[in-house]
Amino acid sequence: MPAQKKIRPPCNASRAFHSRRAGAHAKPRSMSSPLFNLSGKSALVTGGSKGLGKAMARGFAEAGADVFISSRNAEELTAAAAEIGAGLNVKVEWMVADMADRAAVKALALEAEKRLGKIDILVNNAGINNPQAIDEITDEVWDRNVEVDLTAVMSLTRAVVPGMKSRQWGRIIHISSVLGVGGRLKRNVYCACKAALIGLARASALDLGPYGITVNCLCPGPFLTDMPGKLLNDEEKKYFADRTAVKRWAAPRELAGPALMLASEAGSYITGQGIVVDGGAAVNVL
Repeated sequence: MPAQKKIRPPCNASRAFHSRRAGAHAKPRSMSSPLFNLSGKSALVTGGSKGLGKAMARGFAEAGADVFISSRNAEELTAAAAEIGAGLNVKVEWMVADMADRAAVKALALEAEKRLGKIDILVNNAGINNPQAIDEITDEVWDRNVEVDLTAVMSLTRAVVPGMKSRQWGRIIHISSVLGVGGRLKRNVYCACKAALIGLARASALDLGPYGITVNCLCPGPFLTDMPGKLLNDEEKKYFADRTAVKRWAAPRELAGPALMLASEAGSYITGQGIVVDGGAAVNVL
């Protein structure tokens, strides 16, 4: 594995990147079904060092795509890149980027396109959640959450769209939440941002449809990742599991399938949608 290289960041953006490609004994790049084959495609996944982001990145890599992941932690990115590319003949690269820093977001788009040659698939997965009641929200928490969960999504999408337009092909997936279509105690900022992503996807889908670019949201329900693991106690975790039709939390891997569908030719006629992936929790109204 090549040693990590450092790049001098523009403005105040702190960046580092790394690349990885599997060896001679790697598995083939392509899948059996051409509908889900991503060979020759390149994907950028923010928040890709763990949880849902890492699971989706691995799913794309298994389908043949080269992958670029980002997060704020170089050590986690190093480990994730090794897992994502393990046994596969694909290129996996990473870069440290704070999505609250607009210069870093712009630099991420430029570096990903430079290292992979192009960005065909963008997954805006990075997000934060700081629960506060409506009369307790501080300006600092509001501003940072909106910057990471909404503004960075717009900025990164805006940056990669020109290349997609020039190639007349692109897939953009925003990771919203069931809380983007519902609500939860003290999740005011989070719910507002995740609902806004659905509106953004709908409008962008109309802008970009004529260029062969689809834009959708995935709205995960109870997925057992670091965020709910830290925010919820055991009683709350059991409550959410019981709300689902399948009576359990989902593993991160279970979002990789819906993401692959939207990222591939299988989802070529799906755009402007917010697709709920929640084990049936939303239909349990009584």
